[in-house]
Amino acid sequence: MRDMFLSLAVISAVAGVAYIFVPHDDKADPVKAVDYRVELLTARRAAPYPVAAPSGLAQDWKPTSVGYDRAAGNSWHLGFLDPDGKYVAVEQSTSAAEKYVTEVSRKAKDTGRTQQVAGETWQHWEGPKYDALVRQDKGATTVVTGSASTERLTEMAASLKTS
Repeated sequence: MRDMFLSLAVISAVAGVAYIFVPHDDKADPVKAVDYRVELLTARRAAPYPVAAPSGLAQDWKPTSVGYDRAAGNSWHLGFLDPDGKYVAVEQSTSAAEKYVTEVSRKAKDTGRTQQVAGETWQHWEGPKYDALVRQDKGATTVVTGSASTERLTEMAASLKTS
């Protein structure tokens, strides 16, 4: 029993010293921004459709994830945190539209409503977790989805450029 308590004391002392002397910032943002430029160029060369990415967004939009998967319907993903800290994603694919939109928007459903965004007609989908703006064009489905407000989703959709 005595050896067990001594071992526990030594381990606690080492852990305490490590905690005190290893630098850590409790206020640091745990989400790191990613640079998606290389992946965007690669996807634009590989995809059979015009790959969309935002242009002209304010600096307080933080890109957090990026990916292109040819095997999964040539799917393009670009995730962001908006200025309010909510999630917004740009998703594109040549997969079957309804199944794809339901998957990336986490079970959102088509409301039957549309809205004009930057001269394009987008369908409005609503879901239990994410809402989405959806547009089909040039052989691909583009989805702007996430936990952000409809205004932020619209802001992202308006910023999308394909070149």
